[in-house]
Amino acid sequence: MTKLNTLADWLGERLPELIAEHRVPGAVIGVYANGDHLERAAGVLNTRTGVPVTTDSLFQIGSVSKVWTATLALQLVEEGKLDLDLPVRTYLPEFRLADESAAALITTRHLLCHTAGFEGDRFTDTGRGDDAIARYVELLGEAPQLFEPGELFSYNNAGYVVIGRIVETLRGKPYIQCLREHLIQPLGLAHTATDAEEAILHRAAVGHFPSGPEDSLQPAGLWALPRSLAPAGSALTMSARDLLAFARSQLSGDGGVLGAEAIHTMRTEHVRRVPPVTAHGDAWALGWEIFHVGGYTVYGHNGDAIGQSAFLRLLPERDIAVALLTNGGQGVPLHHELLGHVLRELAGIELPALPVPSSSTIDASRYLGGYGNSITDITVSQDDSGAIWAEQVPTGEYAGSAPPQRFQLLPYHGDTLVTAQRHQGIHRLQTFLGDDGHGKARFLHAGRALPRRADAPRPPAPILGGGSRTAGRPTTGSVS
Repeated sequence: MTKLNTLADWLGERLPELIAEHRVPGAVIGVYANGDHLERAAGVLNTRTGVPVTTDSLFQIGSVSKVWTATLALQLVEEGKLDLDLPVRTYLPEFRLADESAAALITTRHLLCHTAGFEGDRFTDTGRGDDAIARYVELLGEAPQLFEPGELFSYNNAGYVVIGRIVETLRGKPYIQCLREHLIQPLGLAHTATDAEEAILHRAAVGHFPSGPEDSLQPAGLWALPRSLAPAGSALTMSARDLLAFARSQLSGDGGVLGAEAIHTMRTEHVRRVPPVTAHGDAWALGWEIFHVGGYTVYGHNGDAIGQSAFLRLLPERDIAVALLTNGGQGVPLHHELLGHVLRELAGIELPALPVPSSSTIDASRYLGGYGNSITDITVSQDDSGAIWAEQVPTGEYAGSAPPQRFQLLPYHGDTLVTAQRHQGIHRLQTFLGDDGHGKARFLHAGRALPRRADAPRPPAPILGGGSRTAGRPTTGSVS
């Protein structure tokens, strides 16, 4: 019996048990290794209907779509139509940000590796027409600049929408049509949809959120984020097999959508992260996150849509790809356990453990104060016992969409703290970076760089358990 057959037996037995343990309504995992592949499914697509998940079921892949957008951009590079190091305005003369000097300097490469520096958590709905992306980019004139282009990594959804608009402009057709003609059709993907109208023709999953007195998982009240965010992750819905077909095209060029040189360019490390964000990589390439694990380099991306989470990992040195699609619950620890077993069995690789807090006490004076952007505000304080607290409050257009959440932070490593409580099954890292000129941290970084605010700290809010995102009302990270 081959290792893949043994793995198939293990997944068939353990996947139903693990999704129950991690409160995931339904999931599909696909594994490709050296020319062979397997898929296993468990659970239900919708807790209201009880329709079972099958291996051909469709799930939203969220921000895994960013790798698809990056691929569309690199196709244009191969054709000589796009230079990653020319300013975005070479292709989009109308591109505007609140900081005119930054807008003139930002390149497509900055956008691809999340170093453009402007605030990117903007979820504006500009309608369902073919002009949705163009209209979204027009509204970025109010987006503030958080740091100089190229200075720092900060995850940027809006930046990928700008890339999508560049693709539209150079191709002369809507982004969704570009996806179809340059990726979906060449790869022969038969179980992929780009909107709800298409997805309903298949066995499609719905997202779930905790609700009610016992936090039972209920179907989300909204199926997808606005069409304007398609290049960042609001459009693509597919089966695990179709996602693996895309992954195979990125492993060796199989599928003909990118040549070897462009694949190498996409995988080239561009920026090291601050201490790695929980369940994310330690570096960033063009579209891909990079994970240095056990002497190997793993490439991947996670995707969070409305109550759905997707995970894709590639190990090119061993010709392995793993895709996991879920529709709620604790997707990250589920993925960590499944991926850990797959890599252990197929490649002898041990994943590092997920972060856990320590119980020591530190002087947090450098971290205290308020940090935020246009949709969230976090205030860090330390009480008389030495305990460090963070209060997160939705602001701007999301003010009042969810109650304030107060959670304790504990030491982890250096200027990185970790949440005392688990959120969606894991302890989250919070890193304090830079100096504001007065001995205080300049940024609070948890994937996004939240700049220090000058205003006074807010009064303490009630301590809330765990926390959740409200269906249809994304906080930072809803597309990630």
